[in-house]
Amino acid sequence: MTEVVNAGQKTPPDTSSDGRPAKLRGHLGVPAIVLMVVAASAPLSTIGGNVPIAMALGNTTGIPVAFIVAGVIFGLFAASFVAMSKYVTDAGAFYAYIRESLGRAAGTGAAVLALPAYMATLIAVAAYDGVILNELITRFGGPDLPWWLLTGVVLAAVGWLGYRDIDLSAKVLGVFLVSEVAILMVVDLVIVVRGGEHGLTGDSFTPQGIAGGFGIALLYALWGFVGVEATAVFRDEAKDPDRTVPRATYWAVGIVAVFYAFTSWALVEGNGGHDAIQLATDDPDNFMVNTAGKYLGMVGRDLNTILWSVSVFACALAFHNIASRYAFVLGQSGVFSKKIGKVHERHGSPSNASLVITVASFVVMGICAALQLDPVLQIFGPGGGLGILALALLWLLTTISVVLFFVRRGNSTGKVVLASFATLALAAALVLVVSNLTLVVGGTPALAAIFGVMPLIFFAAGMLLSRRSTEELASISSVS
Repeated sequence: MTEVVNAGQKTPPDTSSDGRPAKLRGHLGVPAIVLMVVAASAPLSTIGGNVPIAMALGNTTGIPVAFIVAGVIFGLFAASFVAMSKYVTDAGAFYAYIRESLGRAAGTGAAVLALPAYMATLIAVAAYDGVILNELITRFGGPDLPWWLLTGVVLAAVGWLGYRDIDLSAKVLGVFLVSEVAILMVVDLVIVVRGGEHGLTGDSFTPQGIAGGFGIALLYALWGFVGVEATAVFRDEAKDPDRTVPRATYWAVGIVAVFYAFTSWALVEGNGGHDAIQLATDDPDNFMVNTAGKYLGMVGRDLNTILWSVSVFACALAFHNIASRYAFVLGQSGVFSKKIGKVHERHGSPSNASLVITVASFVVMGICAALQLDPVLQIFGPGGGLGILALALLWLLTTISVVLFFVRRGNSTGKVVLASFATLALAAALVLVVSNLTLVVGGTPALAAIFGVMPLIFFAAGMLLSRRSTEELASISSVS
């Protein structure tokens, strides 16, 4: 929109009447933002992928407890995040908090690091969705198509939605998320009503059930929360950001923690308690769909498989939206080309940033396909591993920033203590990720070492690039 300013001049569509960068536009309420970020955590994919792998590698049925512990950790993060939100009103998410306490250079480093973190996860899940879609097509008698062709379709669809207004993405994600949660809840309830495989044992909550590699289970549980920290990314597209963002943050963390804990417990009970470990080890890829088939029949199994592909698509769309908004703010700040920071006149979206993310995704995926990388073992695993490592570092830097902020203000002992607990918990989570990085990326120790250094390189590059900024990101009220 253009506004008349002094001397009858008109403000360019990418600036406001006071010369500040234009804001993104939207009408997202608490439910819409919750849907956006919970979709990023991909409930069906987390339950179908993370749960059996955690059980198999950790030799434990304590995954429900792991989700509860992860929920407490993210609850502490959310409480710290929300406590500072009333003082930091920029929609810069990681950037705004880290900049406030650690300086503009560190804040820009955080924004630059967040971009490849979400991009890596976007590429990882898009490649995975290509595999799932191919299996789905062949299962119903269709042709055996290359995974990269189907992944290309996913990226194109995601790019089209990401280019348009955020409300459209919210509606699509809402339908998809409700569908995948509904099928899981049906499976859960049938298992509980039938009393599980051998009766409801509660094995997951016993010392014997928790024993084994609980740290591995916790690692994969933390992975299931990726995305819920991004509520502030949609601040300027919210109806009432001062109330909407904090509430959405708490709701997102609470819903994910409770839902994952309950559903993973039901899957364990539905497969015989401790016996579920062997079933997950024998066939982790089909552990969830086999369980659905056992309790809902072939129709339930097929429906579960269909919605699994939908879940991964929703995840890809959510990460595309987050990544494009970090690219957008880096464009508006002058770190990237100013053209990337333009707002679409009609959609109010970061359309140019979305196009950049789409093109970059196609280029990276094309290189991976040309190198004939395995979409699951060599793209999904390493890409997701890089994403969670970078985000774990950003979570920690954010809570450290909250601690320093309230220490400097004084008279905020309670908030300092709360944020300190969050910092300690997230420091332990980062150590857990780093110590198991070879497992997380699914590669060799050499690959893990390379991936371990990459977040530091991106962060340092961002600090150097901050010198190019012609306007401080903190002055940008339109960070999505």
